[in-house]
Amino acid sequence: MSNVEKTMIIELTSHDFEALLKDIAPRHLRLVQDSAIAPPEVLAMLNRLAADIGAEFSPSAWMIVEDDEIVGLCSVIKVPQDGKMHIGYGVAPSRQGRGCTTRAMGQLLEWARNDPRVTLLSAETGVGNIASQRVLERNGFIRIGERVDADDGPLICWEAVTL
Repeated sequence: MSNVEKTMIIELTSHDFEALLKDIAPRHLRLVQDSAIAPPEVLAMLNRLAADIGAEFSPSAWMIVEDDEIVGLCSVIKVPQDGKMHIGYGVAPSRQGRGCTTRAMGQLLEWARNDPRVTLLSAETGVGNIASQRVLERNGFIRIGERVDADDGPLICWEAVTL
């Protein structure tokens, strides 16, 4: 099986979040054993965010799955406006640098290109997060500017047209 085939994005439901919050892998998948995909407080926040956004736009979150193991998460950050969907993503530290995030973002772009509600994907990366910047660059995202976030500090803003 090629690398392209072994990474999948799978819609994350409220039941999946409930399982993850209990440190249980949903849907006969496996959890990464040597590092968490996200700290419990981040999972709880993403669960609330997905529920809020999911009331107006679905899907609102995905699991990044490689070889039946949940290696990360991808989420819509706010309700899409005028076709613009802002995303965030993360992968377990022990699974970083293996290309699964690049492959997952490619699949998300493919999904977005087939959803008429989405005309543009946007994301932000920390100025020092070179690996995440490369993930977006490899998937055709264009750097459109920078901003400073009160919590996250200096960020680079990215966009990819999905028309």
